[in-house]
Amino acid sequence: MRTDRPDSGKTTPGARLRQLAAVFAVVVAVIGAVTACGGAAERPATESTVVDTQFGPVRGTLTDRARVFSGIPYAAPPVGELRWKPPVAPAIWSQERDATKPGAQCPQRSFGQGQLSGSEDCLFLNVSTPRTTAAQHRPVMVWIHGGAFISGSGSLYDPTRLVNAGDMVVVTINYRLGALGFLGHPALAYDNGQVGNFGLLDQQAALRWVRDNIAAFGGDPAKVTIAGESAGAMSVCDHLVSPASDRLFHGAILQSGPCQLQADRQTAVTASEQYAQTLGCAEPAAAQCLRAAPAEQVAATPLRYTGSGPELPGPIFGQPLLPEAPLAAFRAGKAAKVPVLIGVNSDEGTLFALEPQVTAERYPQLLQEFGVHADAVAALYPLTGYPQPALAWSAVLTDNTFACPIADAAKSMIRTGPVYAYEFADRNAAPVFGGPTPFPLGASHAFELPYLFDMGAERAPASQAQRDLSDKMVRYWSAFVRTGDPNGRGLPDWPRHTGDQSLVLKPDALTTTDVAKEHRCGFWQEIPVPGR
Repeated sequence: MRTDRPDSGKTTPGARLRQLAAVFAVVVAVIGAVTACGGAAERPATESTVVDTQFGPVRGTLTDRARVFSGIPYAAPPVGELRWKPPVAPAIWSQERDATKPGAQCPQRSFGQGQLSGSEDCLFLNVSTPRTTAAQHRPVMVWIHGGAFISGSGSLYDPTRLVNAGDMVVVTINYRLGALGFLGHPALAYDNGQVGNFGLLDQQAALRWVRDNIAAFGGDPAKVTIAGESAGAMSVCDHLVSPASDRLFHGAILQSGPCQLQADRQTAVTASEQYAQTLGCAEPAAAQCLRAAPAEQVAATPLRYTGSGPELPGPIFGQPLLPEAPLAAFRAGKAAKVPVLIGVNSDEGTLFALEPQVTAERYPQLLQEFGVHADAVAALYPLTGYPQPALAWSAVLTDNTFACPIADAAKSMIRTGPVYAYEFADRNAAPVFGGPTPFPLGASHAFELPYLFDMGAERAPASQAQRDLSDKMVRYWSAFVRTGDPNGRGLPDWPRHTGDQSLVLKPDALTTTDVAKEHRCGFWQEIPVPGR
């Protein structure tokens, strides 16, 4: 992928990344339109739903299948002078706090009408446990939501199946998004000149809350697995190499995380200064001006990282919190020494090839982002090899942006701990959003999520074979959280990754594949890509 700008009229790397960001956000927004945490019918609260945390007691809900505690603050509202500062502890309360409904999501643009929703007072988490309170020291999974770092919330994901299959505790979290979460302006510097990463700091604060409080919910603070999809998986990549995340978790799950799409410090600073100017905030009073700007204006103004880095807002490497790009750190053996479950969907790119329309005439223009390698890409992914031009482009996106960087990460982390790799390949999976599509999406980006979480009946696996696959996946993920190994009684063997074996998750029969070979990663290794 070129880091300079192609000729006018061509699709640039930045433009493609903006398209990726838009689709990431749409997926999460549509899921959120019909999803609510908790699932089963509520029952009246009883004494078993009151738990004392270090900040005060919380009263949750007892459902038919779980105990659910929603909207628990893990940090003070990041408003006023706390906007664009590292999170601080919430105020202590003495009366029982209502934890029967989710807290506000962080400010973001909603799907469809493009309206802004959410509140800056959004640093909440949700805890789900089995109904019974007798068992203690249950394993814990902390779920970090996706959404391109510009949308989403923890309450969109109902983890009840995982909770019961694994007899474990699941925590889902919110974190600051967009400019409010990742603006890297030097006027907002903290801790000896570090910039941005406020959303990542929020995640670390949530992990410290789990360390200090989860035992009261029956969880084991010494057996915590962090997990995420898309931007959530990118966050997991960052925690694997951030010194500040050390010992806050003991296993990691990464689903469809393009962890190469992270910005270096200078790229982020330049973009953030331009962003501040857009809001009319210039030195010497930039910090004061930014903190005084209405939250709606801040959230409505897009923050994009340009130049040699990605155009998605998000974590910034090249400073103490995140010293280097995750993939480079993995290759150098600097990842946390924990078990890792990591994978990709076989057709990630179809979702991002829906818009704008890809025609036979436009396909060569899209390939110009690869510069001098455009002809080689066209030869390897010829239009004649695909039923529609969009499917040729989606194959390029799948391999270059997702499969190969993920295969690289999986192979690299073999040096630091056991790795279990997968490819989700149910090409008849239900789309995570409604409406007809001009071509089959297959096992596209985020389509594995309803196999693990309850996300609405229309997204649930439909056939018996798909439900069986969902059951296996829930049991694999649960076993991994319990033991650091997805294998368990009655499950097909999942071989430990040695660089060329990934379990293929599809209905009927589970097989193995070499993801790097299947997705032509030898070719993509020869093309320079930022962050890889």
